Amino acid sequence: MSEMASPDPEGIDGVRMTWNVWPRTKVEASKCVVPIAASISPIRSHPDIPTLPYAPLQCKTCSAVLNPFCRVDFTALIWICPFCFQRNNFPRHYSAVSETNVPAELYPQYTTIQYSLANPSNPEASPQPHVYLFVLDTCMIEEELGFAKSAMKRAIGLLPENAMVGFVSFGTQVQVHELGFSEMSKVYVFRGSKELPKDQVLEQLGLGVARRRTGPGLPKGGQSGIIDSGISRFLLPASECEYTLDSMLDELVSDEWPVPPGSRPLRCTGVALSIAAGLLGACQPGTGARIIALVGGPCTEGPGTIVSTDLSDPVRSHKDLDKDAASYFKKAVQFYEDLSKQLVSQGHVLDLFASALDQVGVAEMKVAIEKTGGLVVQAESFGHSVFKDSFKRIFEDGDQSLGLSFNGTLEINCSKDIKIQGIIGPCTSLEKKGPGVANTVIGQGNTTAWKMCGLDKTTCLTVFFDISSSEKSDTSGNLNPQLYIQILARYQSHEGQTWLRVTTITRRWIDSAVGSEELVQGFDQETAAVVMARLTSYKMEMEEGFDPTRWLDRNLIRLCSKFGDYRKDDPSSFTLNPCFSLFPQFMFNLRRSQFVQVFNNSPDETAYFRMLLNRENITNSAVMIQPSLISYSFNSLPSPALLDVSSIAADRILLLDSYFSVVIFHGMTIAQWRNMGYQNEPEHQAFAQLLQAPHDDALVIIRDRFPVPRLVVCDQHGSQARFLLAKLNPSATYSNAHEMAAGTEMIFTDDVSLQVFFEHLQRLAVQSS
Repeated sequence: MSEMASPDPEGIDGVRMTWNVWPRTKVEASKCVVPIAASISPIRSHPDIPTLPYAPLQCKTCSAVLNPFCRVDFTALIWICPFCFQRNNFPRHYSAVSETNVPAELYPQYTTIQYSLANPSNPEASPQPHVYLFVLDTCMIEEELGFAKSAMKRAIGLLPENAMVGFVSFGTQVQVHELGFSEMSKVYVFRGSKELPKDQVLEQLGLGVARRRTGPGLPKGGQSGIIDSGISRFLLPASECEYTLDSMLDELVSDEWPVPPGSRPLRCTGVALSIAAGLLGACQPGTGARIIALVGGPCTEGPGTIVSTDLSDPVRSHKDLDKDAASYFKKAVQFYEDLSKQLVSQGHVLDLFASALDQVGVAEMKVAIEKTGGLVVQAESFGHSVFKDSFKRIFEDGDQSLGLSFNGTLEINCSKDIKIQGIIGPCTSLEKKGPGVANTVIGQGNTTAWKMCGLDKTTCLTVFFDISSSEKSDTSGNLNPQLYIQILARYQSHEGQTWLRVTTITRRWIDSAVGSEELVQGFDQETAAVVMARLTSYKMEMEEGFDPTRWLDRNLIRLCSKFGDYRKDDPSSFTLNPCFSLFPQFMFNLRRSQFVQVFNNSPDETAYFRMLLNRENITNSAVMIQPSLISYSFNSLPSPALLDVSSIAADRILLLDSYFSVVIFHGMTIAQWRNMGYQNEPEHQAFAQLLQAPHDDALVIIRDRFPVPRLVVCDQHGSQARFLLAKLNPSATYSNAHEMAAGTEMIFTDDVSLQVFFEHLQRLAVQSS
């Protein structure tokens, strides 16, 4: 297992926990400081997950699925559920089960298993095609609109032939385009200043209740009972409407509504998304659908407005939000909250592609994107590779496919003394009450089941657990030393097939007063750092007056006091077990990261960073908090370098991966040689290879990541070097310049360095008070 741990720490189950052995009681758990939490990737692909072509066996009391941890009596053909200890009979088709003939569900290595489920109402039915409704902003200059249109054309060409496609454009008004009538373009126009309820939208599009039919009788061939005859005017299979849509996009021009000088254009983003959601409301229940919104500026008209049309009014900043001076903010958030409820009830997803130099309202839309499990990409322009390459990745197939899935639900069963506080990540609570629900709520709580309208292979959620047992209950001595957690994820794949993924994991209870060493060995520093980052971001949004830096510092001091080795009041005696030694450095970088320090970012950027932090796996999220740095030089192989200003040298190239951007940084000498063209001379082949190596490695990082990161190539002392310097530990600043060797790179900052931070930490952790 230890050999496997480095390439794939999540293993077959896609689960990582802050603590891999659990204290028995609530009191002991609170002393651990870092909460007991698990990061789960419900549908992550792994080559060793078997697929079974039949429905799972479920416990008749708690609905847990048969798994390798069940006790089985082969003579009586009975299995005992490890969650509620209910005895269940095997059904008749399992009658051949014996100790030598075990079904796949009981194989010890298959802790994660996948079931292929038939459509219960019609087992013979072919999988339903999915719907992609494009919503395009036209309040843009011709060049930007051109970039967006060509990206859309390419996307429609990549869609499966039977995927249903619809198109809505908006500016000052909203246009719903009828695709089913290719002889002449026909458009339904809605005013952008007024929100319409779903029923009214359907009525005006001629899809009112009277006109709607639920039967599969469709005028066009090739469509499988997903949509009634009315809505097939607006949603057509990609293969049938590609030509019509192409010509429609060719004719589409920038919004022609006049914009007075000194004003912003009237842009009704909120109404457009609301009408798109209403249109999808005419689809049959259970149809997977995505609204793919391409937005090029702030909403200034109708519900969801974030700023007035007057250009002298700036778009709200973090300072405005703190002082409650952003007059539109709360109303817009409430509007998107209501829209998210409608989308979740329909099972549909909102994806946002925001490309503008100014803010477009990501902070307000965050609730609707997160609760529906949508994707979000933020770029400076629709012509930028961050947008173009990310947009293409959504529709690609094969190895590059994101594995976009629809209509997911997630359910978690736990052993008796474990309660669930909630989930941080892209999902919505289904309010399923039960004995497993904790009193305290974090994120989407008060439930043991969640809706995930959209999810993909990389979607990751953080589940927070509570331990309900008191000191009394563990004296009986005959308690099961193992605890069990089962995760059931049901979803429709992008081919339309319904799957159920079941993961059952076990961990050990320990009496932490006795086994502190075991507790320490079971600590996962990387997962703990990411969970603390997610919890901090959540508290910053939810708790007024929350001071993230003080909260993180206090928790770190408590953790080091509890698990460090030291003599009271003697900082020099302080040492940390290797299982904790990286954690203070993660916290140092988290305090300086864009998740905690918001003054340099707009509310849109902060919302964007947090949404990605909350949905990426632990390895990726850890890179967002603490970037990785690789050094390239003539006399050695590429090797990891310290995330410190001392790593900068004139004869080195550095490659920084901070998740959102990848920076290639050339030292001064390297840059001079490159500018002189040495790499083009045959005798300097080694130099040409040195220049190329970081580019090759950067492309590998960029190829596998979504959203595609921004690539920054810069030189020492150049203006773009700030992308690297901002992430480095400032061990050399103007305050200690006299101690540094000549020629050392310095960072002009008042931030404390990691060394100073650690000295303070040692001093405070060993204090006897």
